[in-house]
Amino acid sequence: MSHTSEWKTHVYLFEEDHTTKVRVELDTGTTRLTGHGTARCNPTDKEVPEIGDELATARALENLALQLKRTAYGDMAAAGTAPRHAPLPAYDLG
Repeated sequence: MSHTSEWKTHVYLFEEDHTTKVRVELDTGTTRLTGHGTARCNPTDKEVPEIGDELATARALENLALQLKRTAYGDMAAAGTAPRHAPLPAYDLG
């Protein structure tokens, strides 16, 4: 079985008062998910915005990945194929 599709993502970064917040939106055509992540710069650290961007984006993508796994496991269960996995942990946006 051959299958090709295109999923669209958008990454939005916001920085204010030593805090970077990121929202990642995924549109699969049938499902829309949004991941969130945050990074805080210690006021005594050297300010390097790229580091906050990278950390917050990585955390948002991790959050999105967990949501996507939960969606897949739900779809598997609905199709009658129980997933073989431990329950997914809660995710800290920290």
